[in-house]
Amino acid sequence: MRQTMMRLAGLTAVAALAGCAVVPKPDRAPPPPPPTASGPDVIAPLPTDTQRHRVALLVPLSGTNAGVGRSIANATTMALFDTRTEQVRITTYDTAAAGGVAAATRRALAEGNRLILGPLTAEDVRAAAPLTRQAGVPMLSFSNDASVSAPGTYLMGYIPAQAVERVVGYARERGVTDFAALVPKGVYGERAGNAFLNAVRGKGGTVVALESFDRSPGAVAAAVKRLSAASSYDALLIADIGRVAVQVAPLVRAGGGAKARLLGTELWNTDQSILGNPAMKGAWFASVSDGLYRQFSTKYRARYQAAPYRLASLGYDAVLLTVRIAQDWKVGTPFPASRLNDREGFAGLDGAFRFGDTGVAERALEVSEVGTGAVGIVDAAPRGFGK
Repeated sequence: MRQTMMRLAGLTAVAALAGCAVVPKPDRAPPPPPPTASGPDVIAPLPTDTQRHRVALLVPLSGTNAGVGRSIANATTMALFDTRTEQVRITTYDTAAAGGVAAATRRALAEGNRLILGPLTAEDVRAAAPLTRQAGVPMLSFSNDASVSAPGTYLMGYIPAQAVERVVGYARERGVTDFAALVPKGVYGERAGNAFLNAVRGKGGTVVALESFDRSPGAVAAAVKRLSAASSYDALLIADIGRVAVQVAPLVRAGGGAKARLLGTELWNTDQSILGNPAMKGAWFASVSDGLYRQFSTKYRARYQAAPYRLASLGYDAVLLTVRIAQDWKVGTPFPASRLNDREGFAGLDGAFRFGDTGVAERALEVSEVGTGAVGIVDAAPRGFGK
C-alpha cells in the first residue's frame, strides 16, 4: 500500500501542471534561474541544514551548453514548487566553470550532498563518476550514452536503441517484414544501426539494406541511390533528425521506395519540419510521450518568458523521483540507492520509466504517425511496467 501511495503522489505532482546530445535548441535560450531562496542555489556557501536532504545539480551554466543547463535548472525549481516539498534542498554547480566538472563534483561532495543530479554529457559523466563512486554518492546523469553507465551511475537520457526497437516492433505487428535503414556516420548512427539489426532480427523480420551517410553535399542522395539498388523493402528507418528525414523522404519516394513506410526515432519528437513535406505523411516514429511535457512547456514559458529545452524534463523528473524516495529517506543518511531498483518504476513528465540492471532508464514509449500538418498517436505508451 505504501508503494502504491508513493507512485500516486508522483503522478499527482505531474498532473498538477494542468491546473496551475548535439543538444536540441528551443525557440530561444531560457534566462538564468531567478535568484530566489526557493530555487536552486548557485554555488553559495551552504548553511547547516538538518531538515532537508542536500542534493546537487551538476549542469553547465556557462559555455556552449549553458542554455540547456539553465533550462534543466529552471525545471528543477519548478518541480520543487509543484511538489511543495520541504524535504529537499537543491544546489546547482556549474560544470563549465573553472576546473570543469571534476571541480564542481568535488565541491558538491565536500558540501555534503548525498545525491547528484547530472551531469549532462557522457564526457562529463566519465570525469565525475570516479569521484562520486569513491564517495559512495549515487549519480543520476542526463546522458543518453549507455556506455557510461556503471554501479552507482544511472542514466536518465533517451537511449536511441529503445526508440528503434519500439518502432520496429510496432511495424512488425502491422505486417512489415522487409526493412532497410539509413543511419548517419558517427556514434549515434552506429548505435542506431546495431539496434536496428538486433530489433528486426529479434522480431522475425528481414534486413535487406543498411546504408550510412555523412552530411556532406550529395552524401544523402548517394546513400539513397545505393539503397534503391538493393532489394525492395516495406519500411525504411531514417535514424536522423527530422530535417534530414525531410530531405531523404522525396528521394526515397522517387527512387524505388514509393510505398515504403518511413520510420523514425526520438530525434523527430517536437521537430515541426517533418510536417511540411507530403512525402513524410504516414511515417511512424517512437518517442517519449509529449502530453504532460506540453503542459510543462506552457507553464515554463509563462514563468521564464522563453521555451524550455526538451531535455529540461529530465531535470524535472529527477526531482520527482528524489521527492518520492525522500519520503522514506532519513535526513543526514546516505541516499537509499536500492530504491532506484523499483521494478514498477517511476512516473514523470516523459511517462513511466525504471532503471534496468545496467542503470540505464528503460522508458515506456509511444508511436506516432505523421499526418497533414499534425502528428497523431497510433500506439500509446504503456502507463507502467507492472510486476
